[in-house]
Amino acid sequence: MRKWQVLLAFLLLAATSCKETPAEVAPSLKSVSVVEKTLALPRGGSAEIHFSVTDAGFRFGGLRDVVLSFPTAGDAAACRLADVRSDSPEGHYIAVLEDTGGESAYSLQLRLGVRTSPGSEAMVLSEPFEVSNGGVPSAGPDTGLPIVRIETSGGKAIVNKVDWIPSKMTIDGTEYACSVRGRGNSTWEWRKKPYAVKLDKKAEVLGMPAHKRWVLLANFVDRTMMRNIVSMKVASLTSLAWTPRCKSVELVLNGVHQGNYLLIEQVKVDKNRVAIDADEGFMLELDFHYDNEIQWMDPNGRCNQFGKGIPFGIKHPDPEDITAEQVAKIKEYVTTVSNVLYGPGFADPVEGYARYLDVASFIDYWIVFEVMGNHELGNPGSVYMHRDKDGLLTAGPCWDFDWGVLSYKTSPQARTGLINGKAIWYERLFADPAFRSAVKARFNELLPALQEIPVFMEETERELARSAALNFDMWNPAEDASMNGGSIINGDERMSFHDASVQLREVFEERLKVIAKSL
Repeated sequence: MRKWQVLLAFLLLAATSCKETPAEVAPSLKSVSVVEKTLALPRGGSAEIHFSVTDAGFRFGGLRDVVLSFPTAGDAAACRLADVRSDSPEGHYIAVLEDTGGESAYSLQLRLGVRTSPGSEAMVLSEPFEVSNGGVPSAGPDTGLPIVRIETSGGKAIVNKVDWIPSKMTIDGTEYACSVRGRGNSTWEWRKKPYAVKLDKKAEVLGMPAHKRWVLLANFVDRTMMRNIVSMKVASLTSLAWTPRCKSVELVLNGVHQGNYLLIEQVKVDKNRVAIDADEGFMLELDFHYDNEIQWMDPNGRCNQFGKGIPFGIKHPDPEDITAEQVAKIKEYVTTVSNVLYGPGFADPVEGYARYLDVASFIDYWIVFEVMGNHELGNPGSVYMHRDKDGLLTAGPCWDFDWGVLSYKTSPQARTGLINGKAIWYERLFADPAFRSAVKARFNELLPALQEIPVFMEETERELARSAALNFDMWNPAEDASMNGGSIINGDERMSFHDASVQLREVFEERLKVIAKSL
């Protein structure tokens, strides 16, 4: 074989080898994302921060390829990077930061830097996150609202909705041993996180009746910070058996101020909450997320997300306590009610739906959703029903009124008419002239009290004004557009707190007039 032939064969072999082994080319690093936006380090102690790389297949060599980026060289004496280890799923990691034990308090804006390849001088930096060793003034933010301080064991970060983190909660000098975890569906995906709190033993909190379970709602998408507050106020004017009580607070988590939160009673079966027989009563949640452990689709009714049919889930008894026999009985009862409601004699006052439904509660529940312009009744989302031992199926309680409430952005039809006339079972109920007449009469009965709500809204705005200024320096509700196809959700996220509050009152007053004309 001639030399040129040997050379050609070698080149062809080299080219073929390159084509067959593309996986040997290391992926390049493009971005680093940090989960926690704030981190508290105990003096002389450590805490974890979770981060991820979004570039599939990227690998780095561990601690030597991750660095802390400080605002100035002098700040580097405050804390150090002690360890980096892999987490799950793939591409997720845990960095351990250590306080160096100095006497000075600090609050620093740091970044994590990851080398683009092992040993490389080039790095990709994460977005900033705040690291503090308790440098927040002990008095806390001065907004006139109660301050809820939560300290997790060892400053451990709350990173998911599953693991309860042992903690201590302090309010107005009263200390509660508790555990805390994340909560929510879409709300958990935003930067400002909501939390569930479980006290070690039942206790009153801020004057609200004793219980173990509480929720800290972030209300991230709500520029007014009062949609839930106003909704619970409206619900409390009705005959609904129980409406969650709530208080606006400032949350300080592991020494770092998190902004304005709503401390609210969690929906639970209890003598002070949903007061039904704990053994023989039951509570249902209708929710398009379809994420209850025990759930099913009833073929009757209307769901905006699924079309025909309604997603039912059992919230009480708890999945670990309920028996197969109880599940079967609950499903059978709901099926019976549904079939009667959609049967030929559904409007019969003796043998029709009134034999099974607490009609007054279904009327008041609908009025709350309609007045507040909450289309979640039709999705449905966070819609509740319950039944006491040998009682009627009852609507309520109300819950989760921050998304799309009093907004023409999410419910443009609210300008001119009803928005929940065809929600879940209500399309069928409104087919009965007696039900429609009863709804109109009840709305007119409640109207004088409802017309006082704008005054309550003005008072609430004044109460929240200082808190709003601090809260919106930290959080931008217009970021909710990232979860809504690039469009903001409530429509007021880019307004000032005051302008958004004024618009909320105006829409409420318009709703009262539109409903009066539409019934």
